[in-house]
Formats: sequence, structure tokens, C-alpha cells
Amino acid sequence: MTRNHPRPSRRTVLGGAVAALATAAGTAQTAHGSGWPTEFPLPDGWLPEGITIGGGPYAYLGSRANGAVFRADLRTGRGEVLHAGGTGLASIGLKLDRDGLLYVAGGGGGTARIVDARTGEPLTTHRLTDDAAPFINDVVLHEDRAWFTDSRAAVLHGVPRGRAGRVRALPIGGEWVQAPAGTNSANGLVATPDGSALIVVNAGRLYRVSLRTGHATVIALEGAADVTGGDGLVRVGRTLYVVQNRLNKVTVWSLDRHATTATLTRTITDPRFDVPTTAARWGDRLYLVNARFTSPQTPETTFTAVAVPR
Repeated sequence: MTRNHPRPSRRTVLGGAVAALATAAGTAQTAHGSGWPTEFPLPDGWLPEGITIGGGPYAYLGSRANGAVFRADLRTGRGEVLHAGGTGLASIGLKLDRDGLLYVAGGGGGTARIVDARTGEPLTTHRLTDDAAPFINDVVLHEDRAWFTDSRAAVLHGVPRGRAGRVRALPIGGEWVQAPAGTNSANGLVATPDGSALIVVNAGRLYRVSLRTGHATVIALEGAADVTGGDGLVRVGRTLYVVQNRLNKVTVWSLDRHATTATLTRTITDPRFDVPTTAARWGDRLYLVNARFTSPQTPETTFTAVAVPR
């Protein structure tokens, strides 16, 4: 089921905003340095998990508590709630498209939501599955679709970028090992360097999943046995960053062109890491959100995002 909400033309509304973000991006990419904060707070009780950064120096961070989205200015660390969410909603992984659309994984709601990143207005909701206990976890933008993982099912969901078109369900087969019912499998995902497949992290392994057939093959790891706690993924060229949440580290891997092998090159750690889940790149930094899964998850719990050199 897809629900659309009336809105003005994106060409009219976003034309000036996109141009402004492009200008800001060009300035910030060359100007940012030690003056930009490397840590900033989120609202108490936010329960964050996902983070995305687009062409301008703004991070968008989702809330597991109520599906809200927080927008933070990377230049100052200050921010505000952009999208209020609502009762029964969650925002897990999220990605910002070049046209100003936020694609948001809806967790246990089984949905993919599209939100206007300029106004916070909810635009479209796609119900991806009717399963009783889904967990739509993360999302990557690739070619004409936003691809979502469901941690409770061996399937990827391809949502058309924009508002038109049908959602594609891509069952995962081959060497894929699905976790028992009620536990999580697929988590973060990125496209391969050659663009023909997706890399998906699942239970300490990296898989290459064909976008044509859904056939999954295990990516051979060199330098480490696994990626235990693998959560969010970031790829820059042939460099893959794997956030290993409860291990409080990011491992950095060199991929071959077709992503059949990944070689460990280094590990990033920081004393400020407190179960980081996902990361996003801006310039020479990675920004990570601390989910603090080992701490009380209450309305009074404090949360932060931190930046480290990449």
C-alpha cells in the first residue's frame, strides 16, 4: 500500500534549496577543519540509529522512539527536529537523495517513508511487507531505486526514487544464511564498486547480492575472520567502512572491483564511541551516531553523534 500526501511541485519548492545546498557544499568541503565540532548532542531520549548527510553540511538522524528526524548543522553542531514522526513510528536507516527527498526505513512498521528534507513534510508511505514481525532496517540509494533491508526476511525491497512506480521485492538466495525467526539478519547495505550488486552485512558476514537475480555470495575476508556486530556500511570508491556496533569500532576494507574479496587495511576506534550503529561521510570525516544499546533506553538518556577522520 502506498499513501501519498498532497504537496507543491518539487521543481518549484526545491529548485532554490538545491542550488543553495550545492553552493554550501562547495564552500564547506574546502573550508571545514578544526573549527567544526567533532561531537554534538541529540535530544534526550532520542534513541538514534541512522544518520545521513547530503550535498550540504547537514546531518539527518532518525529516532527509534517515534520516527522523528533531527537535522544538525555540521558547522556548529546545533540542530532541530525537522520531522515530528508520530505514535507507533520509527526511523531506523535513512538516506538523503539529491532532490531533497529522505528515504526512511520504518523498522517494525514494515514501511519505507519518503520525507521532504527541506520542510519535514511526510510525502509517501510504502508498506513493504504484510509479515507479522518485520524490521525494515537500512537503505541505500542506487540507480533508480532506494533499496531497503528487512532484518527478519531474506528479501530486499526496491522503492522507486521519487513517487511513481512499483516497489520491487527481490528475494535473496544462494549462499545467504537467514537467522532464526525473531532475530535479525540483513542490516546495512551499499552498492558494489561496479554497480551490479549490493553488499549486505548479515551476522558477521558480508554478502554480494546480485540485483538481477538476488543470488548472494559470501565476500571473502582477508585480515579478519568476520565483521561481528556489523551494522552500517559506507563505501567510498573501493574502500568499505563497516561499523561494528557493540565492538565500538569501524573496520576499513579494500574491495576488488566486483566485491568478491575484502582486505582489512585498518581499524578506527575512539573513546567517544558508545555502540555506534551507522555512519555518513562529509569531506575527510565520518560522522557516527551512538545508539548506546548497552545503556538505559529511557526518555532521559543522553545521546550524541561524533566525527572521526576517515
